[in-house]
Amino acid sequence: MNRHIPLATASARPAPPADARWRWTHLLRAPHRLAFAGATAVLVLGSLWWLWVQLARLGWLPPGPLAVSPSLGHGVLMVHGFMPLFFIGFLFTAGPKWLGVAGPEARAVLPSVALQAIAWPLWLLGVHLSGWVAALALLLAAAGQALAGTRFLGLLRASEADDTAHARLVALGWTIGVLSLLGLAAALVQDEPEAARRWLHTALWGFVALVYVTVVHRMVPFFTSSALPLVRLWRPMWVLHALVATVALKALGPWLTLAGLDASMWRAFEGFAMLVAGFVVLWLAFVWGLAQSLSIRLLAMLHLGFVWLGLGLLIDGVGQVWGWISGVPLAPLAALHATTMGFLGSLMLAMVTRVSCGHGGRALLADRISWWAFLVLQLATLLRIATAVAPPQWVGGLAATTAGLWLLAVGPWGLRLLRWYGQVRPDGKPG
Repeated sequence: MNRHIPLATASARPAPPADARWRWTHLLRAPHRLAFAGATAVLVLGSLWWLWVQLARLGWLPPGPLAVSPSLGHGVLMVHGFMPLFFIGFLFTAGPKWLGVAGPEARAVLPSVALQAIAWPLWLLGVHLSGWVAALALLLAAAGQALAGTRFLGLLRASEADDTAHARLVALGWTIGVLSLLGLAAALVQDEPEAARRWLHTALWGFVALVYVTVVHRMVPFFTSSALPLVRLWRPMWVLHALVATVALKALGPWLTLAGLDASMWRAFEGFAMLVAGFVVLWLAFVWGLAQSLSIRLLAMLHLGFVWLGLGLLIDGVGQVWGWISGVPLAPLAALHATTMGFLGSLMLAMVTRVSCGHGGRALLADRISWWAFLVLQLATLLRIATAVAPPQWVGGLAATTAGLWLLAVGPWGLRLLRWYGQVRPDGKPG
């Protein structure tokens, strides 16, 4: 079967426009162009930096000074850096359609994108030179995210749509993300690394994962039923509630134990809850058409990415239950990276590719660059999980190899997208 079948019927490839030169002004043709360009630049920059850190740990490159833990620097960049910028591009493209309102022009989100684009190189500078500079970067990023969140709330208030549940959950997640950035900045200034990690954990699950599961519930069944008519559109609200409850449990855990809840008992409860949630997610993946999706690459990327959420929850559940029994959680970084690299990373590649093609006048399919980026990312995820359980003497080399594979996946893919965003659409249409 042809694995290059587009998700929508594509006409013959149009002739390229007369002026295909890259221009900054073309980024202002649509919100997704501007926000995705900023996100992609931060993604590639952060990936290069993390590979440098890994090679420096092996003694192959000079490490440079450090004012903030590089692991914290990496975690913050992966959660708060490029993800919210990708969210801005998606939400101001799809969000107005959800709500039945007119979306903003790209210039309206320019201040938000600009603040975040300035913040993240400054963050990396602060990681190496000054915690105060790093905290300032977080405040700039929080201001940028707050601007975007306020504008999205304006769309929500103006909506007369009957169903705004998904948009309201996104707005809730966005609020948690801004508050988490402020908490992170305060923790850095007060030199409280445990508090910083707690705020980062909150943002991962209460912001990024919450937005992801909300969008998955709304869009994956819709995309699948549109491309595969024999798969019916099925997305009952109890499924959304179950997904939200799962990420809420993960987000609340550190705060409940901080408030005095017995850590061992919480670990047991959370472990068994994650095992149940993992099996439910894998069941959902098959109900939503995982097997049928494999004939269409772009659709397969979405479904396989969702499978990683189920696997991550199962690994987490096993590790937590083992920790309850033995006192030490089993391979927590394996569960973390199955979720972040496998689930979040895979769906990022799929959704950004889909929006960039569908709203950029290109065939709605995963071409060779996108598909190979996805496959390399799967390899990187498996290798990172293996790193979490590898003998100590292997960890450095495996971590560096994983960072190299991640860069190999997102680098060519991201640079190609940056070229697209600065050019006019190949079909000559606006946007």
